[in-house]
Amino acid sequence: MTDCAAYPLELERDLICGDGTRFRLRPIRSEDAPRLIALHGRLSLQTIHLRFFSAMRRLPTDWARYLAEVDYRGRLALVLERPGPSDAELVGVGRYDATGDPATAEVAFVVEDRWQGKGLGTALFTELLRVAESRGIRMFRADVLADNRRMLDLITRFGDVQSRETRAGVTSLIFTRAATVGVTEARSGAPGFAGAPC
Repeated sequence: MTDCAAYPLELERDLICGDGTRFRLRPIRSEDAPRLIALHGRLSLQTIHLRFFSAMRRLPTDWARYLAEVDYRGRLALVLERPGPSDAELVGVGRYDATGDPATAEVAFVVEDRWQGKGLGTALFTELLRVAESRGIRMFRADVLADNRRMLDLITRFGDVQSRETRAGVTSLIFTRAATVGVTEARSGAPGFAGAPC
């Protein structure tokens, strides 16, 4: 990895769901590549299709390595992890990647099937947008399968959509972070940060 900023320890947070399940939200590290492969292996084919637009059953090692190696500025990923029997396992990943415009980034995220519906995607998405803005990114782009209602609804709820176009079953959105995201997030039932309850 070249021109890499120091690991941003200040972005680490604790999350607690309404049922008391604890998670750690933190920036990704290069050594997370094997955990990305393990997470991918636990995803349903439907979730894989919604995230990667294909039925790729196994995340290739070189892809995992690329996804885990970020510079924490133009490319950044946040992961959700929880303690496992032998090691902490990743249950979700949200990321933004640089585009040709330094003030615009492409975003994507995924949460493991068994943890969906608990507000983790909302927490991951809103924190990713906040962190991106703190690094000078003001505009976001996302390509979403047109039948991925949950992702489209999430972007609509927490972003101000500037443009939306659907072609060949893929909806492309350009949006900014909603000015009221803090208020909306507090009412959404998303997991709380830093030990706060949902």
